[in-house]
Amino acid sequence: MTTHSEHRGSRRVAVTGVGVIAPGGVGVPAFWDLLTAGRTATRGITLFDPEGFRSRIAAECDFDPAACGLGVKETERADRYVQFAMAAADEAVRDSGLDLREEDSWRVGVSLGTAVGGSTRLEQDYIAVSDSGQHWDVDHRQAGPHLHRVFSPSTLASEVAERTGAHGPVQTVSTGCTSGLDAIGYAFHAIEEGRADVYIAGAADSPITPITVACFDSIKATSTNNDDPAHASRPFDAGRDGFVLGEGAAVLVLEEMEHALGRGAAIYCEIGGYATFGNAHHMTGLTREGLEMSRAIDRALDHARLDSSAVDYVNAHGSGTQQNDRHETAAVKRSLGRHAYDIPMSSIKSMVGHSLGAIGALEVVACTLALANGVVPPTANYETPDPECDLDYVPRVARAMKLRTVLSVGSGFGGFQSAVVLNRAEGSSR
Repeated sequence: MTTHSEHRGSRRVAVTGVGVIAPGGVGVPAFWDLLTAGRTATRGITLFDPEGFRSRIAAECDFDPAACGLGVKETERADRYVQFAMAAADEAVRDSGLDLREEDSWRVGVSLGTAVGGSTRLEQDYIAVSDSGQHWDVDHRQAGPHLHRVFSPSTLASEVAERTGAHGPVQTVSTGCTSGLDAIGYAFHAIEEGRADVYIAGAADSPITPITVACFDSIKATSTNNDDPAHASRPFDAGRDGFVLGEGAAVLVLEEMEHALGRGAAIYCEIGGYATFGNAHHMTGLTREGLEMSRAIDRALDHARLDSSAVDYVNAHGSGTQQNDRHETAAVKRSLGRHAYDIPMSSIKSMVGHSLGAIGALEVVACTLALANGVVPPTANYETPDPECDLDYVPRVARAMKLRTVLSVGSGFGGFQSAVVLNRAEGSSR
């Protein structure tokens, strides 16, 4: 039987730039400071009046478009999540030192993920055209002039491509909460296979809206710890009662390794492997055994040509729901065996909430910074062990340690299970 690793191309993929819009601070320095300090950015919802909702807490971004370099026209036409992506892409490109004007634009691609797309502006425009839901026959004259852009998730990637001048492969990926991991994974494959030399890859979501909150209220997936929002997100803790909704964006600049070295780029790390599978089981449910996530981990490590013993840290999906935390704990133990008990595994959702499609990209940036700085972010609010979650979840305090290989995993509504392997690049200048 032919293994997946035998199909791997000879081209290696480096991460040379990162950009972040996240709860608790805009920009990479603020994001990393929050994570390493173990602070939480969860609070009562302010973006709309949450009175009457089951869950009234979220991790919101204090985002000023103008301060992030967006003009009035861009702010008027782009939904909030697209604004996040444009600002994060700007930071990532600056961080990479790339002058995109000097690149072959046909060899520059964009791959961005989102789970719920333009839900913010769509809801606002629906309220306008229906007179707050009073009329079935809506009045199109009340719609904003850019409603057509908001309606199409492809706007996310196309706006960033237009902003950066990328003419290569451009795509929006929507695979639920693994959208960010998958968008990065697809970009990784495109460079590895020779279809591009540079990719702007990541994800964005701004789901803190009445309709999204109502969706998760209805399936009781979100925390009801409304009186103590700072401690509501409790991945792997025995007292967890669901996730805390978040928002944000993260973008990485990926480059073919020789391309990056040839221009003297400062390299954060190397993407070694990626895999994704579906569980064909349930829209929201997960199997207790973790078979599908385990398979994604195994295949991603195979792709990276690494044994499971090479993994130094697992960045968990760690949503804080009962079934997810048990599912991925089982998956990690299935794939890593006894080694799973010897390495740290933590969830940054305890601090920045669950931003649906965006969170996978935020987690990959967190892994990139962990490799570069030799620090594992903690799981905030972890107090009481769950007997079924019995690994080292790095409770409350960041941990300094030498890292060479990091694994990031994710689960998405629809049964998606994805894994990405990152390696410290030899001679890394970060």
